[in-house]
Amino acid sequence: MDWLGSWEPHWLWLAFGLLLAVAEMVIPGVFLIWLAGAAIVTGILAFALPLGVPLQIVIFAVLAIAAVFAGRSYIRRNPVEEADPLMNRRGARMIGEVVRVSQPIVDGHGKVHLGDSEWLVRGPDATVGARMKIVGSDGAVLLVEAAD
Repeated sequence: MDWLGSWEPHWLWLAFGLLLAVAEMVIPGVFLIWLAGAAIVTGILAFALPLGVPLQIVIFAVLAIAAVFAGRSYIRRNPVEEADPLMNRRGARMIGEVVRVSQPIVDGHGKVHLGDSEWLVRGPDATVGARMKIVGSDGAVLLVEAAD
């Protein structure tokens, strides 16, 4: 580890900050970026001011704690909105669609044709060809009612 002794501490802080920023991009969790910011600010302060390594560590610890709490507060006030909240909820995407019964709905269970596939459904009894409206889903089973 002799090679570490030849580096100025501010370069180590800056490299550590960049490493944490890259880790945040690879493994997103909105946590490491605050530590990366604290390490980079510590590196800049160590470059600009004659600070000893123990003081640099204290500065990093204080900045890291402050950055994490400030970041959590910011995220709480400005939550990340999903681009498509129904992305992984296929049944919810189908609500409102009108479909035709492909196998009669008897005793509340049957099948409908939607797109290029058939779906299991639960709803009021209906004959083949009847028009039904999707009103919800229960797992992979669509919930239907008579269409107007």
